[in-house]
Amino acid sequence: MSEPFGQGSYAVRLDWGPVGAVRCGADVTVVVDVLSFSTAVTVAVERGTRVYPSRWGGEHARAVAAAHGAALAVGRLEATKDGAVVAPSLSPAALLETAPVESLVLPSPNGSTIVVEAVGTGSTVLAGCLRNAHAVATRLARTLDAGQTVGVVAAGERWDLDRSLRPALEDHLGAGAILAHLAAMGHGDAFSPEATVASAVFRASAGSLDRLLHDCVGGRELTAMGFAADVAVAATLDASGVVPVIVDGAFVDDQER
Repeated sequence: MSEPFGQGSYAVRLDWGPVGAVRCGADVTVVVDVLSFSTAVTVAVERGTRVYPSRWGGEHARAVAAAHGAALAVGRLEATKDGAVVAPSLSPAALLETAPVESLVLPSPNGSTIVVEAVGTGSTVLAGCLRNAHAVATRLARTLDAGQTVGVVAAGERWDLDRSLRPALEDHLGAGAILAHLAAMGHGDAFSPEATVASAVFRASAGSLDRLLHDCVGGRELTAMGFAADVAVAATLDASGVVPVIVDGAFVDDQER
């Protein structure tokens, strides 16, 4: 869809949420959900797991798992209950510690749902986070060199009151980290103003990432739930060279395509 006041005149765009993913209209879309979908995907793919995204909702996720013979991730809190069956969850820290599975369905209300929306546009979809920001930027640099466009989509969260989009600092920083690396590679002139500002926000915050992620709303919420380790994993900048990309419905490492 043409947007007369959108970012379509720029090769590199920054937008928010599922509608932003569709309206970006980019050849390659990076979905950034730092706490925790895209970080969990990156960790799982690092360990050799194929990750199928799914819209949030038990029946749909179970159908996706059945169709692909994949394990179905359980909720983070469900995985910690006494007597719970050991199973993968949306926790990046737990995914680092448990034995990897061959295939995993990883539903989430934000990042995973946005991935499904972006795939529906025909865009090539990547998962990006702080953990793999430089690797994703390197992949995007090749995309731009080939004359294609890029959309970086910060997932955000949802307000409890009406389920509307709540912009989230952690996702702005994750998107900004990817964009800052891309600008350092010489592509800053292609940025929309929105992308330029996200890059600048990250550069101004890079020395305080761990503190900012633990102290922001999402970080405090996870810490209060007992998942401070997930925040620490998500705050680790450029720890991974993996670039998860959707191929045949699942995230795999771009280098293995």
